[in-house]
Amino acid sequence: MIVVMHPSAKPESIEKVKQRLEEAGLGVHISTGENRTIIGVLGDKRKVNIQAIEVMDDVEKIVHIEAPFKLANKQFHPEPTIVTVGDVQIGGRQLVVMAGPCSVESREQLLETAAIVKEGGAQFLRGGAFKPRSSPYSFQGLGEEGLKILAEAREKTGLKIVSEVMDTDSLPIVAEYVDILQIGARNMQNFPLLKAVGRLNKPVLLKRGLSATIEEWLMAAEYILNEGNHQVILCERGIRTFETYTRNTLDLSTVPVIKHMSHLPIIIDPSHGTGKWRYVTPMARAAVAAGADGLIVEVHPQPEKAWSDGPQSLNPEAYAEMMREVRKIAAVMGRDS
Repeated sequence: MIVVMHPSAKPESIEKVKQRLEEAGLGVHISTGENRTIIGVLGDKRKVNIQAIEVMDDVEKIVHIEAPFKLANKQFHPEPTIVTVGDVQIGGRQLVVMAGPCSVESREQLLETAAIVKEGGAQFLRGGAFKPRSSPYSFQGLGEEGLKILAEAREKTGLKIVSEVMDTDSLPIVAEYVDILQIGARNMQNFPLLKAVGRLNKPVLLKRGLSATIEEWLMAAEYILNEGNHQVILCERGIRTFETYTRNTLDLSTVPVIKHMSHLPIIIDPSHGTGKWRYVTPMARAAVAAGADGLIVEVHPQPEKAWSDGPQSLNPEAYAEMMREVRKIAAVMGRDS
């Protein structure tokens, strides 16, 4: 449930409500917006006399949240969450673009890609050092060596780094190098990993699972939020349906749904969402028009020679064209790009 305080609520009134709830053994999350303060309550509400809380000074009303996700719920936190990474804000007016290869293949390949990504106007360089692959015989990534190359690219270009973490064992080393930890679709419900990244003070990009419902996705975010890390960014990357012409079915309806249900920022991955480079730009345009806070796309200097995901990777010319087009739509939507 949430306790909605009057717009003119005094700080001491808010503190008294907080103390009363904590004395009852309930978790408390305070969200202060422009107009009022909302106190989110976690735990078994039977532990507290709700009527007694409702008549406390400066309490306007008590609202019960029926959805199973609480901390990710917009009722719990009415103001949009903005995740700040250096000078970049994800979830505000700025359209954020993360671009780069599926995998870090070599120093030369990544530094060339980083220069392309930087020139095109992206703020983040994406690249996999640890790769979860469907086949055990496919390229699995360069591991820490790949992370070192990503760090070098950041040093040379100023781009922030986002890369995937696959398990709790590799989490410490990945967290040491990257600016945003990516939880891939296959790990969306890896609950020990979600809890572990929730205990870190580092932004997390949480991809939607291959067949996950929106509620399951938000419940996965809840695991991270519940551990104290509120820097969560949602990423729609397409879901598995009966359609086989595209790699996945990119569910752009998630953008307005998430904006209605949650305060968390959402970005779109049209590369995995379609699996074919020629459809990436049209879906990127549509994502920005739908209100997405950003994009994550795969870019490679020579997609035909990529070690993984070449068919869905943009070459430098296609990437530059995509950036020009999404900037136009971002401006119409009132976003900075």
